[in-house]
Amino acid sequence: MQVIDNLETIRAQASGWRLAGESICVVPTMGALHAGHMSLVEIARAHADRVVAWIFVNPKQFENPEDLAKYPSHMEADIAKLQAAGVDALYAPTPDQIYPEGFATTVSIAGVSEGLCGAGRPGHFDGVATVVTKIFTQTQADCATFGEKDYQQLQVVKRLVADLNLPIDILPCETVRETDGLALSSRNERLSDTDRAIAPALHGALQAASARLRDGEAPGPVIERAKAEIEAAGFTRVEYLELRAARDLAPFKDLDEPARLLVAAHLGKVRLIDNIPV
Repeated sequence: MQVIDNLETIRAQASGWRLAGESICVVPTMGALHAGHMSLVEIARAHADRVVAWIFVNPKQFENPEDLAKYPSHMEADIAKLQAAGVDALYAPTPDQIYPEGFATTVSIAGVSEGLCGAGRPGHFDGVATVVTKIFTQTQADCATFGEKDYQQLQVVKRLVADLNLPIDILPCETVRETDGLALSSRNERLSDTDRAIAPALHGALQAASARLRDGEAPGPVIERAKAEIEAAGFTRVEYLELRAARDLAPFKDLDEPARLLVAAHLGKVRLIDNIPV
């Protein structure tokens, strides 16, 4: 596996593969890889001749400098995992390869970026859309894998590709969970032992709420009950818990259409997100 840190080299390698008639799938990550990330690699390998893993902790996605500083980094371990998984190249660009001196361009997506995480994290999805555009153009990928745990992010990326007619297929990948239901996340490393025992209650509340909605209960009371269950379990704050249309995250109107329950809640100093279909 090649480990590449500059634009010139990744473009030369990608061009060589494409000239040879080989397809490329990119797996965008911010490192601290876990089994959820490795499932994205497995799906990428099934869809393309070559797989490029991307590791870059994007500062434009963090509105809180402290959160950025605390984001976990395990590059040596990540490299070993990617090599074992048969990845062809790891592209871990230095910051100047993404944001050169004088960088002044922002990609902004309306609609699907509004509300939910977009409400509590101003500018976050502008940072996502901007760096994802860079990922696609720098790697020349034919497809890219994105996990459904970050469901709003997935919809932002799909909107970006559709609106800009980018020649890349987006492959949504199911959330990978611990045996107790907690969605895998690099942020889980920051949970204390006590909070780690509480954390699965987030998924449990979503499951119970989804079942009540399918049984015909009114969304308003169901959502309020789920919020109360999450707080009673020990979460310090429920930032949001909402029912949205699965296709475009529009406000919920009709359960005859696919819907999604999405939540963000704070446990100690860690912010956890999750979602499930209804």
